[in-house]
Amino acid sequence: SLIRERMGDSSLNVEDIGKDIGYSRVQLYRKIKALTNYSPVELLRIERLKRADSLLKSTDESISEICYDVGFSSPSYFAKCYREQYGESPSDVMKRRK
Repeated sequence: SLIRERMGDSSLNVEDIGKDIGYSRVQLYRKIKALTNYSPVELLRIERLKRADSLLKSTDESISEICYDVGFSSPSYFAKCYREQYGESPSDVMKRRK
């Protein structure tokens, strides 16, 4: 829930998340990896991409706006991550929706 609340903050990092819930970076890494099989950074990126996917399919915002809304600081990096996660580009999703 912390990630979902603060995902729009592109400066959100593992140290901040750990500090907010009372874990060191190492403790947080171990707990999240054990529970999800993802590192905290991967989990943060996946949550951002899930939210972006939902926005791409449901709003009229531009890809750049969505990118920044979910906490990515670069549209090109966002597009790269999105393609790796979903197998298509954000623009393909928007074209199909229209």
